[in-house]
Amino acid sequence: MTADAERNARDGVIAALIAYTIWGFLPVYFLFTKVVSPEEMLAHRIVWSVPFGALIIAMRAQWKEVGRALRTPSTVGWLAVSALVIALNWLIYIYAVQQAQIFQASLGYYINPLLYVLVGVVFFKEQLRGLQLVAVVLATLGVLVLTLSGGEFPIIALVLAVSFTIYGVVRKRVVIGGMPGLFIETLLLFPIALLALGHLMHTSAAVFGTAGAGLTVLILASGPLTVLPLLCFALAARRLNLSTIGFLQFIGPTLQFAVGVASGEELSLPRLVCFALIWLAVGMFCADSLRARSRRTVPGKRG
Repeated sequence: MTADAERNARDGVIAALIAYTIWGFLPVYFLFTKVVSPEEMLAHRIVWSVPFGALIIAMRAQWKEVGRALRTPSTVGWLAVSALVIALNWLIYIYAVQQAQIFQASLGYYINPLLYVLVGVVFFKEQLRGLQLVAVVLATLGVLVLTLSGGEFPIIALVLAVSFTIYGVVRKRVVIGGMPGLFIETLLLFPIALLALGHLMHTSAAVFGTAGAGLTVLILASGPLTVLPLLCFALAARRLNLSTIGFLQFIGPTLQFAVGVASGEELSLPRLVCFALIWLAVGMFCADSLRARSRRTVPGKRG
């Protein structure tokens, strides 16, 4: 590996660690802003992402890419769909944290990569490899244990996993960078979010405007906390191979799980068994990715 390649790989790992660490500790932020309703916080997250996103777009000289996308109706249409899906994902995530369901949020993002594999098989006719099949079966068993033994159907986890999978599949269809895509998504949602905030403030249901300086700063920080991790992820994705990204992506839900433990959520036996099966499934998933990568890199070896 050349010096430039090593530097790119190092920078990619650092960027990915920043992204997944921010995502992993995001529940702490929503716990500190718990007095703000999920609907108001979602609106703030969208509204304050637009100016901060515009600043990043300007710094990275990506206005041409944004303009080109906005002049393409099909691109705008798909981004409108992805915007609605990610808005639902954000709303459910905020709700989960505020309702002391951080474990379910963590579970959703553990399931997400396995769901991508399942979608690839069902909709794109991809072949399911042996370890992938075992991983999907184990994840399914984990959900069943939680549902049947714990009496807790993990609806939050499944909505988060399914919505983020749909988001990923839709964004895969759109030829646009991560940051320009997010900027247009939030731009499309901006009028709705602004109207929602206006309504909440008019009916005195909004915290913003009546909160102290500390909480106001925290609310304004929702923009950078939305944009920065995605920017870091986009930088990492350009510098690292998919298998490395695949390993690193589990940092986020692991940190979320730790926050759930620290915040005092009950780790019942069914939940523990469910997570044990999910962690085993994740191990199978990572082992399969590593084996597939080694087959691609060994000359003459066929998959």
